[in-house]
Amino acid sequence: MQLLLILVLVAAAVVAVAADARSHSTTDARRRSLAVAETLAHSPGMARALTSDRPTSLLESHAEAARKRSGVDSVVVFNTHGIRLTHPEKALIGKRIVGPAGLVRDELKGKTITESFRASQGPSVVSAVPVTRADGTFLGGVSVGVKIASVNSEVDRRLPLLLGSGTGALALASGGAALMSRRVRRQTHGLGAAEMTRMYEHHDAVLRSVREGVLVLTAGGRLLVVNDEARELLGLAPDAEGRRIDELGLEPHLTQLLASGRRVTDEVHPRGDRLLAVNMRSTDRAGDPAGNVVTLRDTTALRVLSDRAEQAGERLKLLSDAGVRISSSLELTGTAEKLVDVAVPRFADIVSVELLEPVLRGEEPEPPYEPLAPHRTAVGGDPPDGLVFRVGERVVYAPSTPQSRAVKAGAAVLLTDLTGPGESPIGHSAPYPAPGQSATYSAETRRLLDHGVHSLITVPLRFRGVTLGLATFWRTRPGEPFDEADLAIAGELAVRTAVCVDNARRYAREHTMVTTLQRTLLPSGLPDQDAVRVASRYLPAQGETGGSWFDVIPLPGARVALVVGKVAGQGLHAAATMGRLRTAVQNFSALDVPPDELLSHLDELVTRLDLEREADSDDVRITGATCLYAIHDSVSGHCAMARAGDPGIAVTHPDGAVDIPAVPIGPALGMGGEPFEAVGLSLPPASRLVLYTNGLLEGEGQAADTGLDLLRRTLAAEPDLGPDETCRSLFDTVLPAHPSDDVALLVARTRLLAPENVAEWDVPFDLAAVAPLRATCTRKLRAWGLEDAAYTAELIISELITNALRYGSPPVRIRLLRGRGLIFEVSDGSSTAPHLRRAAITDEGGRGLFLVAQFAQRWGTRYTPHGKVIWAEAALDGGL
Repeated sequence: MQLLLILVLVAAAVVAVAADARSHSTTDARRRSLAVAETLAHSPGMARALTSDRPTSLLESHAEAARKRSGVDSVVVFNTHGIRLTHPEKALIGKRIVGPAGLVRDELKGKTITESFRASQGPSVVSAVPVTRADGTFLGGVSVGVKIASVNSEVDRRLPLLLGSGTGALALASGGAALMSRRVRRQTHGLGAAEMTRMYEHHDAVLRSVREGVLVLTAGGRLLVVNDEARELLGLAPDAEGRRIDELGLEPHLTQLLASGRRVTDEVHPRGDRLLAVNMRSTDRAGDPAGNVVTLRDTTALRVLSDRAEQAGERLKLLSDAGVRISSSLELTGTAEKLVDVAVPRFADIVSVELLEPVLRGEEPEPPYEPLAPHRTAVGGDPPDGLVFRVGERVVYAPSTPQSRAVKAGAAVLLTDLTGPGESPIGHSAPYPAPGQSATYSAETRRLLDHGVHSLITVPLRFRGVTLGLATFWRTRPGEPFDEADLAIAGELAVRTAVCVDNARRYAREHTMVTTLQRTLLPSGLPDQDAVRVASRYLPAQGETGGSWFDVIPLPGARVALVVGKVAGQGLHAAATMGRLRTAVQNFSALDVPPDELLSHLDELVTRLDLEREADSDDVRITGATCLYAIHDSVSGHCAMARAGDPGIAVTHPDGAVDIPAVPIGPALGMGGEPFEAVGLSLPPASRLVLYTNGLLEGEGQAADTGLDLLRRTLAAEPDLGPDETCRSLFDTVLPAHPSDDVALLVARTRLLAPENVAEWDVPFDLAAVAPLRATCTRKLRAWGLEDAAYTAELIISELITNALRYGSPPVRIRLLRGRGLIFEVSDGSSTAPHLRRAAITDEGGRGLFLVAQFAQRWGTRYTPHGKVIWAEAALDGGL
């Protein structure tokens, strides 16, 4: 405001000076123009020149000289008719003078005038003086003009000086005002008079109304300010201000503390029947007067509030922890155990959580819930030396128990005295009491009392109006029975637990459905065959169902296919896709193709299925599935294998040496673009083949390389274990505590057919050789003790050899294998596939394979690098 006022005053002064200067300049111009006009009009020769024949030539030079010497802007001499005889602008000479009509008339009448008007040279101050003879006759006149612009230019030349002077005055005034204002604000800490008044009133109100005692002491230990609260807490007299501390009548320890001037934070000192928390700080900061400020709090009243706040804080933290921890599990037992872990011992000393039987099956219970017989799922805080509750038992509650009443009412029940009359607050284990027989609970009640239980809260676990179970909280701590506030906490814990239990129930139901689906899609049992002894294990992923699978597929010629694979992902899609791939592998195995060719077929199938799924963007693709396929021949001991992706295989030789075959890792199924490569191994009898998915080796805290080393050491340490014992040993030692995925494990111990159970002969390429070979085979069957099978065997052998000689090409061989069944194999050099057909009555041939199919259990064709093999298998149980 000061600066604005100074600015206005300076501006007004400058404007006034400028206006005054303009006024004086205009007056001077009027005087100057009149003086010049009179001088010229009265100059000698002026009258004679006006009456001459050439007035312009006589007067023009004199008029211009007078104009220049006097500094006026125009000197005009005109005659009685108002015609200009001179003018600074020659073009205007001879023209009439201009101006307001009245003024022009006055000039032509010989009057002397001085006026401001717009002349020929613009706005000007013009003075006109008449020229007369001695007798007063009017001869003309002299008009002298000074332009307004010339007058203002003089003022403008003086204006910078005026503005500079005004600016200097403004700067000096502003600086002085600023210095004075700064000094005042420094002394008042930036506060004005009104603010100082309000601050004083505010501080006085605070000192009187604050619930803490406040004292201000000088450096000399004199009481300067004291509020009403401090007077009451210390018992000070009304005239205590101004006295020294040792004159206030305080206890010696308080007097010594206040006089010390040391920094104090929440020191507790007695004052009568009160406990005062004292804080003291120095006021000697940044030039402030030396002294101390003391605050006093009555902790007697605050202690109660502090205890209540602490209890409320603990309860809120309990509920917060419960919300986080209970919801961290999607497993029913885990959810119940989380509630127990949270509540013991922070809320209760013993906690039991019981769930209704349908919940454990993933179903939703339906009322009525009578008789109430839940399954005790989790218990915490129960002393191990004298158990009251046992996890896993089924508990029956009578209608009058708090648990039954809570479930029936759908609300928590509080018992604060278990020693009073009434029925036992716990039930008894199944079985149910006999009809018409009342159950007694005195033993259970006695055990509770022996453990010091004195109060309980039981609350149903309800969600969406459905009771899922109940939780019971017990206290044994002396002097702290449950109260109404605890009832609300228990109810909140139950609500949060019920939500998580319902989620776990739904998840358990869905998980059970998916697991059941997967179990049905996995082999329910391993087939009987002669090539290997085999055992398997499958472990679902924790909380999910994966897509790993295994299979054992008997193949003709005393061979067997061993399969392990995995579909990427988890859940229903992975399980269903696993079933589709397992079925596809079985169907492709019926073609009896090498492992690499089978994986190529499987890869094409996955690619085709994924192309079909592209129409639905939400569908999940199969690409990325893995598979290892191995074929073991129990006659030759040869094992061929190939893999797509990374399922693993290990081989244990009879001497205990462990080998990890270098099976090339082909692209995962559906990737395409690269062929699969098969490798062959020659395995002696009693070798172990271990096929597995990566979940066996990898998991939380265990890398794949570490798992592989454990696998090697475990297999090498126990070379004589059978397949089932090997599976158990690997799960005990190699399997991580928390596998990264589900696990499929297949262990096979190889077997070879004894040489005496294998017979083979070359067949001359002549139909006449059929009969001798049939007789030779018959003799071999009798040597094996299979006389009962000789007739049917002769028929099958005759038809197979005849078919090879008629439709095949040399070389032709026949092989007989005796194992669980009797296998006939006839090979030839042709790759033409035989097919079964129904011959017409008039056909002479075409019935051979039909007869073979009728008398054999199975028959088929497989191809070799040099032709094909037609085989048939018959049972040896007497039903041939």
